[in-house]
Amino acid sequence: MAAPPDVIDRVLAWTRVDFTPKHRQPQWWRLALATVLAVGLSLAACAALVVIGEHVWPATKGFGHFQFADYGKLTVVGVLIACAGWPIVTRISSAPRWLFFRLAILVTLVLWLPDVWIWLKGESAQGVAVLMIMHLAIAVITYNVLVRVAPVQASRLGRGARATSEVAAS
Repeated sequence: MAAPPDVIDRVLAWTRVDFTPKHRQPQWWRLALATVLAVGLSLAACAALVVIGEHVWPATKGFGHFQFADYGKLTVVGVLIACAGWPIVTRISSAPRWLFFRLAILVTLVLWLPDVWIWLKGESAQGVAVLMIMHLAIAVITYNVLVRVAPVQASRLGRGARATSEVAAS
């Protein structure tokens, strides 16, 4: 049973998905640079948060999820997925920063669900809190690096004008 076209149009309008952006895509080299920066900064932030977490809550030393091999792989995979998503969002939306910000929030909330699950299964509340802060840090870093280092380009209609999405995001 398909949704009525009016409902689909309203959902697309609400999410600002219009498939007709007037801006140009981020430059490929900027996206590559942003990806490398987002991965590196996210890994560094996670490592720092583990050190801080173990210092603040000494009982979390040896917490299984604080092993670099454990969180490192997941961080790299998650950041790469987000970095692949940014050019898709810039292609389908006239307000990509607006949409990507909300998607980052949604994904972060979804990624907290396994953290809550392992807490409910008996893992340390302090350790899980650090994991949740790690997810938040990765989202903040990745979002900001992508939209600042690999922004959409000026409108196709005029080089002097700011990109539509930049105006909408301001």
